[in-house]
Amino acid sequence: LPLVGPKIVVFWEETVAAGAQGLWPKVQPYAVQFARWLVAEAGTVGYIMVQGLLVVALAAVMYAQGETAADTLLRVGRRLGGKHGEATVILAGQAIRGVALGVGVTAIVQSVLGGIALAVAGVPFAGILTIIMFVLCLAQVGPLLVLVPAVVWLYWSGDSGWGTFLLVVSVLVATLDNFLRPMLIRMGADLPLLLIFVGVIGGLLAFGLVGIFVGPVVLAVAYTLILAWVAEGERAPPPAGIDPL
Repeated sequence: LPLVGPKIVVFWEETVAAGAQGLWPKVQPYAVQFARWLVAEAGTVGYIMVQGLLVVALAAVMYAQGETAADTLLRVGRRLGGKHGEATVILAGQAIRGVALGVGVTAIVQSVLGGIALAVAGVPFAGILTIIMFVLCLAQVGPLLVLVPAVVWLYWSGDSGWGTFLLVVSVLVATLDNFLRPMLIRMGADLPLLLIFVGVIGGLLAFGLVGIFVGPVVLAVAYTLILAWVAEGERAPPPAGIDPL
């Protein structure tokens, strides 16, 4: 600040003196680029929302016959791999439950709290912004992509009080997942948090919204099979004529 403070003060005074009409020519090139980026990303968000609706519809259909489907999968796993196959199916179910709790519930809590703060602060289109926040939280992007522009808009509009309120709420909502997500994942599955997180990100990039559940399941099953394989190798007796170290 001692080095750049005077320059910032001069720039701020010139900006205030010029007003909105004088500031627009300087901001226009960046605003156009941001608008193009926003339009491109809006298509991606819309695609993710469509996938989310399909996932919810598919989950509702499968939930109606959930017990029968689970029993069938357990029998298939038992037939293919014995007790290891059955344990693998159970582990896959635990991974899905952990992701549903850790990622899904956290996204709901963050988006609802952020949406309430937007509505209280008087930000327009709070409902639409809440839906966008929910999709971004599911995609592990976080709610700040919506909340930060809203804070800037409030300050720019002169509502510094509501802007400060929304800024504080934004920080709290953005940091909420740091302790809520691990706690919920542990409730669903006893798996390393890093494994679940990498599976969520990788699955989302590879398969879209469905990959949020596919990625952790694949990594969890592979992780458990590798541990079981290593454990069986340690329990196996050494070959004849070779002394164990």
